[in-house]
Amino acid sequence: MNWYAVKAIYRFEMARTFRTLGESIISPVLTTSLYFIVFGAAIGARMGEVGGVSYGAFIIPGLIMLSLLNESISNAAFGIYMPKWAGTIFELLSAPVGWGEAVLGYVGAAASKSVMLGLLILVTARFFVDYEIAHPLAMILFLLLTAVSFSLFGFIIGLWATDFQKLQVIPLMVMTPLTFLGGAFYSIDMLPPVWQKIALLNPVVYLISGFRWSFFGRSDVNVVVSFAAICGFLALCLLAVWWIFRTGWRLKS
Repeated sequence: MNWYAVKAIYRFEMARTFRTLGESIISPVLTTSLYFIVFGAAIGARMGEVGGVSYGAFIIPGLIMLSLLNESISNAAFGIYMPKWAGTIFELLSAPVGWGEAVLGYVGAAASKSVMLGLLILVTARFFVDYEIAHPLAMILFLLLTAVSFSLFGFIIGLWATDFQKLQVIPLMVMTPLTFLGGAFYSIDMLPPVWQKIALLNPVVYLISGFRWSFFGRSDVNVVVSFAAICGFLALCLLAVWWIFRTGWRLKS
């Protein structure tokens, strides 16, 4: 394992983040703050409690997950697509760097950015609502697994994309609707019985439910199922990346 290569790619990607601090960190935090103001303060005052938890606190896991999923995919996809677009990917291909080192560097940096963003949103939430984390270790575990899994997914999208429009198709047209319909702002127990069953077909339900359990000790689905779902998705993404490189799909423009 060429750890120097991993470190170089990781540091380059993290440096790009801090060069564009406004777009990478500040903008998502401000957007989430608006959600807290609109949903937590304005609507939450009329909603009361959901499952014994104030509505403002109830939406915290959903808002973190909303940002985490989109940012993980976007960061990883953009990170690997830009060298393809600019033509600098050939420097990486000609260097003594294996596909494993490239994946570790790009995905590790994207996951690090997403975890930083998630923690910043968690700190920001304290300014709007009081909350307690019932299972902090489980919360960190879900945060890390989700960030790594969806950064891998974003890396695959970056390999697949042939233009900038394709980079935004999955985050905007797939992940955002699934997150909104996955219980980010409500419990699926509030839905009619038929829609509860339909909602369980949405994989994001299991991510948000497990993450919410780590905060409040309650969830819409069994936490073991949620944990298995995110581990299964991580395994699928790892298998997909391995298959892409084993079958000769190179990092080319």
